[in-house]
Amino acid sequence: MESGRILTEVGAVVPADRQAALESAYRRLVDGPLPDGLLHTRLLRAEGGHWRIQTLWRDRAALDAMRAQPEPPAAPRLFREAGAEPTLTVLEVVAER
Repeated sequence: MESGRILTEVGAVVPADRQAALESAYRRLVDGPLPDGLLHTRLLRAEGGHWRIQTLWRDRAALDAMRAQPEPPAAPRLFREAGAEPTLTVLEVVAER
C-alpha cells in the first residue's frame, strides 16, 4: 500500500570544528515553527564527520510547498553554514509500518 509520504535526506561531511555548531543550529531550528506537512525530522551522525538530516513529509505537495517559499530549505542551509556542501536525496516511501 502506497503511503504518499516523501523522505528527504540531506547529508554532508562536516569539519570537526563545525560539528557542534551544526548540532546547535539544528536544535534551534526544530525548536521553532516547522513547515506544514513536516511529520518528522532527525539529525544523524556517523564516523568520519558524516552527518545527515532526514525529514519525513506528508506528501510531495507538502515538500513542494516548502521548496516554493522564498527562503532556502533549512537542511542544506544548515550544512552550508557549517562549512560543508550538502547532497540531497528525495525518496518516495513505498511501504512502512
